[in-house]
Amino acid sequence: MTFCWQQEQTPETLIPALRVLAAQYDVLRESDPAGIPLAFHQEDDLDGPVVAREDGRAVVRYATPAHALRALGSLISGLVHEGETVREQLPFSSFGVMIDCSRNAVMKPDHIKRWMNQLALLGYNTVMLYTEDTYALPEEPYFGYLRGRYTTEDLQDLDRHAAALAIELIGCIQTLGHLETMFKWSPYWEIKDTPSILLVDHERTYALIDKMLAQHARVYRSRRIHIGMDETHDLGRGRFMDLFGHERGYTLFNRHLARVVELCKKHGLQPMLWSDMYFRMGNPTHDYYAPETRIPDDVKQAIPAEAQLVYWDYYHEDQGFYEDWIQRHRHLGHDPIMASGIWTWGGHFWYAHHKTLANVPPCVRACKRTGVKELFFTLWGDDGAYCEFDSALAGLAYAAELAASGDGPVHEKTLAQRFNAVCGTDWDLVIQADGIQTDINPASLFWDDPLLGIYWKNECLKGPEHWTRVLRQFNRALRRLKAGRDQEEPIDFAHWCVATKYLRAIITFRLALDTAYATRDTTALAKLQGQARRMPRLLEDCNQSFRRQWMRRNRPEGFETIQNRIGARKQRWLELATRIDELIAGHIDSIPELDEESTHPLTLYTRWRDVVSGGIG
Repeated sequence: MTFCWQQEQTPETLIPALRVLAAQYDVLRESDPAGIPLAFHQEDDLDGPVVAREDGRAVVRYATPAHALRALGSLISGLVHEGETVREQLPFSSFGVMIDCSRNAVMKPDHIKRWMNQLALLGYNTVMLYTEDTYALPEEPYFGYLRGRYTTEDLQDLDRHAAALAIELIGCIQTLGHLETMFKWSPYWEIKDTPSILLVDHERTYALIDKMLAQHARVYRSRRIHIGMDETHDLGRGRFMDLFGHERGYTLFNRHLARVVELCKKHGLQPMLWSDMYFRMGNPTHDYYAPETRIPDDVKQAIPAEAQLVYWDYYHEDQGFYEDWIQRHRHLGHDPIMASGIWTWGGHFWYAHHKTLANVPPCVRACKRTGVKELFFTLWGDDGAYCEFDSALAGLAYAAELAASGDGPVHEKTLAQRFNAVCGTDWDLVIQADGIQTDINPASLFWDDPLLGIYWKNECLKGPEHWTRVLRQFNRALRRLKAGRDQEEPIDFAHWCVATKYLRAIITFRLALDTAYATRDTTALAKLQGQARRMPRLLEDCNQSFRRQWMRRNRPEGFETIQNRIGARKQRWLELATRIDELIAGHIDSIPELDEESTHPLTLYTRWRDVVSGGIG
């Protein structure tokens, strides 16, 4: 079944999108006499797409291009049958995705284009590229140095592709904090306050920001820009304090924001920024979500009227909490943009659907109930961007279905059918793959030092059966994932299967090691010594599958982080084998790292550096 349109009978605003999508989807064709004719009718009073199949034709009624393309997604997914009419609601004027292109991985432009095509058919009309220093700046050769930065031509090309799909492409940068990779290089040390924060009031700081804004005004047709400024906890507490003394954080923050807003005006840009620091500085613990937060009136009044506040919240499961915090933003005099999260971070090698199910529905419902008109979903790459990002398209498909479903539930059969057609792979398999991640943190286990066992020992405190229960879960999951073990495109199930086999091998080994070492069973230890020497082979399989899924999606810069970690892990397995050999031979009478145990459960970060050593920060 194919659908076709004729140029002279199709609104001009839709023709570029139809042609772009037809290049990826064979079921869309122009002037094909064998296809089902497509007709589009714009009606400004509609709150969502209406699509009907009647008399051998498909008729789409829509108010915005996003409505029309969502309807097209319904058609190519086979969700509208002859004689049926399907209506949906899309209550958000801006419904978008933010892709992290800064935390080690910079997605290739052609891959972003493919994502845009799929996002358009799901109903999204906004894409943001989060780029801390991963874009080229004229006359700044060390800005984004060795980071896979986007050139001017890259961004202009992406902007043209987005415009063809009626997607607003918005640049997302940092104009205060999160610039630690930039501060690696000596040309920027003069304007460093703390390891990640710019030096406020220094004129060279604003000269650099002026270049940032000029570049984004040059490459994007959207006049909106996200200027960041989140999580600047130590603002003014480093070199600024040495030079100028202590100053109230609120005063410093608003003074800097005012300067940045003036620069935005200079370049014809309308800024938005994360709102967290206004709330954090209003309570002693610097907690974004502290109910006792009080923001002084003079601070509220000093927030520039031109700056939109973005309320980010990826954590709460209570709709009432979101509604309360949305109102708190409105009390600042600003209607907020809402940022929820599709979990690709937090130690997950695969999209964490269980997190989305807990956190996204109450957020979306709160936005609908309170009349928030702009909503987007972040996909972060904290700690190295080792997640298979393409698997997160399942979460974005779910979020779109939730947004379009009115007050009703999401019908998983409909969702699966849409996802399979638009994203080209099996919904059930993507969701089943997440099952491994619900009881453990896979990255913490993957990077955990074989000798120190920081994560392993902490998890052991959950009870004697914890790891055997997890092992059973892994075995079940690998049986379920058998259907995808050779599938590398468009989502790399094969990579997840290889990584899962290595994780299972770790659990099996550590369970046996704990018993054999405690009893000094030399026969069992000798066997484990051989297994430890073979573990680098499994890691090499992981290295190869990591490389494959990384290179098909990302620029090569950043992959050195993954390979450095894997290489170090190989060496540590060999060190463990050597120690066991020395123990069996009687050259040593103990392995101190194995003797030391956790005494009570700790809250461990999921970052690589927190499980590889007790001696580095």
